[in-house]
Amino acid sequence: MDRSEAAAGALWRTHPVLWDKLKPLARQMRHEPTEAEDHLWQALRRKSLDGWKFRRQHTIERFIVDFYCPEARLVIEVDGEIHQYTIAEDAARTELLEMLGMRVLRFSNGDVLNGLESVKMTIRETLAVFSDSVSVEQNTSPLSPLSVHGEGRLSTAQQGRGR
Repeated sequence: MDRSEAAAGALWRTHPVLWDKLKPLARQMRHEPTEAEDHLWQALRRKSLDGWKFRRQHTIERFIVDFYCPEARLVIEVDGEIHQYTIAEDAARTELLEMLGMRVLRFSNGDVLNGLESVKMTIRETLAVFSDSVSVEQNTSPLSPLSVHGEGRLSTAQQGRGR
């Protein structure tokens, strides 16, 4: 596990008792994906989408999400006819995941099966926003460097310029 995965994992942990119950279910869901989930997985697996690593049927708290990119804390859900949640339940689930610092994208089976390139473009755009925000954070120092003369002291040259 690299540092970004460790940092993302530090935000939440699935309770061990719950993990024991979810793990076999997640494994079963990986072995029996819907057609749309399998179609999207082929586009995401092995860092195929611009080098981003995704997991499928990944547990987060008490949920099993369809796809998860740990580095970007991005959850992708594919909703179909057999989707077991109501709109209100989906909204609550999304809200909880977002409170944990995740971004959530939802696509219908039809979106994935009939417009995979559009789905991939949406995912890329979301990942680009994440990359841009990380770049800005890494290149921005909250503190400006101190002068060689110490904090609050101006050099002779700075004093002469009226600073």
